[in-house]
Amino acid sequence: MDCPDEPGLIARVTGVLHRHGGNIVENGEYVDPETRQFFMRTVVENIEDADLLMRVLKTELPETASVKLQDPANKKVMLMATKEPHCLGDLLIRASFGDLPMEVCGVIANHEDLRQLTESFGVPFHFCDHRGVSREAQEAQVKALIDDAQPDLVVMAKYMRILSTEFIQAFANRIVNIHHSFLPAFIGANPYRQAWERGVKIIGATAHFASEDLDEGPIISQDVTPVSHHHSPKEMARNGRDVEKRVLARAVRLVLEDRVVVTGNKTVIFE
Repeated sequence: MDCPDEPGLIARVTGVLHRHGGNIVENGEYVDPETRQFFMRTVVENIEDADLLMRVLKTELPETASVKLQDPANKKVMLMATKEPHCLGDLLIRASFGDLPMEVCGVIANHEDLRQLTESFGVPFHFCDHRGVSREAQEAQVKALIDDAQPDLVVMAKYMRILSTEFIQAFANRIVNIHHSFLPAFIGANPYRQAWERGVKIIGATAHFASEDLDEGPIISQDVTPVSHHHSPKEMARNGRDVEKRVLARAVRLVLEDRVVVTGNKTVIFE
């Protein structure tokens, strides 16, 4: 939940949960020091009538409060990819062995390269070729597949196509993207060679929600790893891929577990 901060909010929420037989097993709160917006995430057991609980809870909170009740069951996720296998393969493995609370309902790709990898996990592979068609036509095909599957989340596992504003708005704060953290310093092809030529000492990755501004959406997770002059561009790229898949998996987990709240162009993360 979130709403303007005022005294007694935590007591009101926990009081309602207690009166309805709820047992709180995890709780986190945060107040933005500039906007004075209050955020709270609570994990509760033993609630028999969720609809009644929500009705009562809303009467106890300010009218402008946003309250959401989520079931912790596995969520449906659509993955998008191009040619690079590291992020896609990592997510498929984690989902297959229960390491992430998600069901992968399909993989959409603009190249055929990752079909065998995808289908080896029993996951449907959808090839949406971008060659010889307009971006609008290719995106319409992708959107139709997503609309049909009705996933809770879309993950760009190194999907190397720029999404239109209309596409992003249709799935606002439901598309997670991953990229290396050299931006905006090293733009375009071969960023790791550019970094090597500049003697970069730290490489990293950023996972964020896709936004209308390219690679500038609300950040969910970041990490870095040290490198030195001993690393070749190829070794730096390999280390970068390791960071990318680790950061993306962590971001996906945070979103799936409802630990991420978007506020403006940043996030509040309840670890």
